[in-house]
Amino acid sequence: MIDITYAIGAIAAMAVVTFGLRALPFLAARWLQSHPLVQQLGRFLPLAIMALLLLHTLVGSARQNPSGPWAEAAAAATVVALQWWKKHPLLSILTGTMLYVLLRN
Repeated sequence: MIDITYAIGAIAAMAVVTFGLRALPFLAARWLQSHPLVQQLGRFLPLAIMALLLLHTLVGSARQNPSGPWAEAAAAATVVALQWWKKHPLLSILTGTMLYVLLRN
């Protein structure tokens, strides 16, 4: 059987580490916001994430669809066209998603 003081010490150590890891972003927020690397990542990552999601959708989902990648291509083209025309990301994404769902069903 495990010694009770050992168990309490292990649980306390895990609690301290868990709390520390969750509190660290809040404690370091001021430093992180002013760091040039973090600012550069903040400008680059949203575009990179959207490109990866698009690539996953066009390659992954299109292979599973027996009728071809037409629904994915039409939805992606709609998102690009609306974003270029209106420059409103939420409108573009919602419209493209609705069109994709309508074409796939």
